[in-house]
Amino acid sequence: MNHDERVLHELVSEYGRTYADEAGIRLKDTPQPLYRLLVLALLLSARIRASVAVAAARALHEDRLDSPRRMAGADWQRRVDALGRGGYRRYDERTAAQLGDGAELLLDRWGGDLRRLHEEAGGDTGELRRLLQEEPGVGPAGADIFLREAQRVWPELAPYLDAKALSGAERLGLPKDPDRLTDLAGNTEPAVLAAALVRAALDKQVAEDCLRRAS
Repeated sequence: MNHDERVLHELVSEYGRTYADEAGIRLKDTPQPLYRLLVLALLLSARIRASVAVAAARALHEDRLDSPRRMAGADWQRRVDALGRGGYRRYDERTAAQLGDGAELLLDRWGGDLRRLHEEAGGDTGELRRLLQEEPGVGPAGADIFLREAQRVWPELAPYLDAKALSGAERLGLPKDPDRLTDLAGNTEPAVLAAALVRAALDKQVAEDCLRRAS
């Protein structure tokens, strides 16, 4: 095992947990978990700690706001209250409105089923990324978060290592080429690799810890 392989081994071993897993989403290619992932991606894309976004996603699920129909049917205050219970207070009012509007758009355009959005993209990752951004509150960062995690169930996306994941690779002194990183990571799932690299990008101490362990 060379140095780069050791660094990735340490990274994945210690920090290779997807955000969907952290939020308690058992990701499958079915409507509800895909919708919960979209909500999580929206929450994570704000300038707020990832742990808070994950807690807010869990709180929405606990309040049964975990499908487009339920989200659209809930009033604004109920969404605000659920976000608040998760500690998501800085952006709660705007986000509550975006979640309601986004659920209605998803129901109207894709029947509440993100698999239809996936189908509409016709295997074009760029088009899929563009369509996701039609959802209120989901910008380029949110679309990237969704696709990094969705490659677990939409394998034609893999390896989906966006600019944030590649900045984690750079911080670790690793190649910034997705195919090369995938080769170095061996049997590691691309979604797990992406999540681990993002954690290194977001937290300098993660990178320093992995480099120290690998030396």
